[in-house]
Amino acid sequence: MHRHLGLPKGMQRTMLTLKTTIKTFSMARPALWVGLPFSLAVGLVLYLATANSIQTDSRARFAGLAQNARNTINARIKSYTDVLRGTVSVFQISEPLTRRQFHGYVNGLGLARNFPAIENINFAQMLQDADRDAFLQRVRKERAADGAGEAEEFTIKPPGRRPSYTVVTFVEPEVRWAATLGYDLFTNPLIVDTLGELRDTGKLFTSGLPISFISGPGRTGLGMRLPVYRPHAPTATVAQRRAAYLGTVGIAFSVQKLVQGVIDEVPIKNVRMMLVDNALGPDMLRGRVLFDSGGNDETSLPAALAPERFYATLPIDFNGRQWDATFSVAATELYTGFEEFAPWLAMMAGSVSSMLLYALFHALTSSRRRAIKMAKGMTRELRDSQAKLQLSHQNLRRLAAHADQIKEGERKRIAREIHDDLGQNLLALRIEADMLSSRTRERHPRLHARARSTLQQIDATIKSVRQIINDLRPNVLDLGLSAAVEWQIAEFKRRTGIACELIDEPKEVALSDHAATAFFRILQESLSNIVRHAQASRVRVELKLGGNRLSMTVSDNGIGLQAGERAKVGSFGLVGIEERISILGGSFSITSDSGEGTTVCVSVPLHNEPARGHASGTSSKNEAHAAFV
Repeated sequence: MHRHLGLPKGMQRTMLTLKTTIKTFSMARPALWVGLPFSLAVGLVLYLATANSIQTDSRARFAGLAQNARNTINARIKSYTDVLRGTVSVFQISEPLTRRQFHGYVNGLGLARNFPAIENINFAQMLQDADRDAFLQRVRKERAADGAGEAEEFTIKPPGRRPSYTVVTFVEPEVRWAATLGYDLFTNPLIVDTLGELRDTGKLFTSGLPISFISGPGRTGLGMRLPVYRPHAPTATVAQRRAAYLGTVGIAFSVQKLVQGVIDEVPIKNVRMMLVDNALGPDMLRGRVLFDSGGNDETSLPAALAPERFYATLPIDFNGRQWDATFSVAATELYTGFEEFAPWLAMMAGSVSSMLLYALFHALTSSRRRAIKMAKGMTRELRDSQAKLQLSHQNLRRLAAHADQIKEGERKRIAREIHDDLGQNLLALRIEADMLSSRTRERHPRLHARARSTLQQIDATIKSVRQIINDLRPNVLDLGLSAAVEWQIAEFKRRTGIACELIDEPKEVALSDHAATAFFRILQESLSNIVRHAQASRVRVELKLGGNRLSMTVSDNGIGLQAGERAKVGSFGLVGIEERISILGGSFSITSDSGEGTTVCVSVPLHNEPARGHASGTSSKNEAHAAFV
């Protein structure tokens, strides 16, 4: 079950220790050998328990990553659907919509940059055979006026007269998809009924078969279509919709481009994703594989030797069609070096400890001479174990410090990426929505109302994103510890209404980012404890620079700490503060009397570290952040 957990190098030393212990037992006393299988059984139980815990945690972590990837795919599908609906809305502005207007709108979307999976956006106009000649004349004249080649080149394909047509009139980008212009969708028997249903219901249609123009070996193209009705025409009944029907707008997109970027963003290597369409298609088939990032890379080893893999299958709603996304990864990709070693460490500790306990029990029941001899040996071994335990404690403390630095770094990176990517896009979107609102205020009141509603939604989203960024890591930390403390106190007073006084002696301190972050997190934890437990009405925060030490004191006039509260089970706030300060080589103290408030004081030595940056590069970044935050 745990084949992936390799044998650590320290196992040889463990075996030598066991051999040395066994040699001390006399062959004439077989009772001593009872302890050997007992200690091995205890070690095996601890090994299995630790390995199972690590495996369960890794599986849950992988399930969370798969969920995030699924959510990203859903968001992209929704954004492409919104593009389709937006294109349909353009036809409500001008009738008939010209090729130049359609080209200008699609060009403004920036498909290659903002929607890279979209291959083309097209409009197919519905017309009767009696209107065919006038339609061709109008389109050819319009294309000639736009300089889009010789007008006579546009014709309906395939040739021949039919009672009605649904002709691809516009397509963008036209250079790549010029061959599809003039194609009559009614000549495809697989979608004739679908187009009629689309016209009568007004609902969005998603393709169940790959689009031949953009599909091939290793790539799949799908499409979505929406009907276009005459502006301001009633569409409440089927008859009204048929009378107002102008045609249909569609987008074609590549599934590979839609999904591959999501896989690349998963912070685990060698993740395989298979996307399957389980809805019934026009060909009456299910289970069509739309995307497979792994191909045939699964190992061909026998089941007993193949590495264990984690799987997660999640549903994706493609506008009514049921997709299943199956994520898989080798379990070894999720384990850290410590997690691979931890089960063996637990087995070693359990085996050695149980063997020592059994040896102690045996020594107490034997003669005084043997008891003394065994006691001396155990004392020596206990001292060695204590030294190893202390070393292990130091290693665990360093590991915790490293994990904390990684967490803060990830918070900073995620906040920066949210700001630089999502924040800038939201600002750009808000500007566009505001321009649309301004331009439609007089001539298009309904569209103006929708634009204002969209603008309010964008503002709410910007506010939410701003709060998320500040929760991850406030950008004010980039301006220095003093600025961060002032900001946090202002936020505290705004949220709680509690009076808070700041006494800030050092306006600028040469403090590393790690130390500044630690001070800021300690202040956050202290203020959080005051809100939850202190029942205080006044708080005082003091930053003081004395000699080569920086100290921070947080005091309140609350009810104080009750007896035993500091050591309460499940309370890690004060423990976390003490650990952060210990990592920095500083000191931590807390004084409190019942009913007289609580004072938390921390101080750290200042080393010769470079001051926080005020170079032009940093200033420009802070100015860019101010534009959003």
